[in-house]
Amino acid sequence: MKNQTAKKIVLTACVAVYGVLVPVLELNNTHVFNPLWPSHARLHEVWQLLTNSALAGIVLWLAWSRGKIRTAAGLGMVPPAGFLAAFALAGFYGGSMRHTDGTELTLLGVNASGLIMSLAVTVLLYIAMTPSRNQLRKKLV
Repeated sequence: MKNQTAKKIVLTACVAVYGVLVPVLELNNTHVFNPLWPSHARLHEVWQLLTNSALAGIVLWLAWSRGKIRTAAGLGMVPPAGFLAAFALAGFYGGSMRHTDGTELTLLGVNASGLIMSLAVTVLLYIAMTPSRNQLRKKLV
């Protein structure tokens, strides 16, 4: 991905997943308003949603206002990488991606959240590790 604007757009799509989409999907009776969840768990859920949305805002500000695309991508990987770590460790602490009614959102037989967050981490890692043309020119001079 050579074009800086294209990188910013793709980065925006990745962080919009946890900054906008996840909160929209979790402000319902399967998560935040789930009467089967302890109130303490719901507080932590809202805290996580607000923190991730705020971090997404900082990432977008770094990329679009400051032009710090690689830094933004690195920082932007934190929530989806954290999700993947929690997903991988779920067996150790009794976690699950199944809702209290036993359902699980899947795509092609794979947990949808795991698939989407894996894609986001991969794309953001690529952006974070790929220098811009200007950075490459400076190295050559």
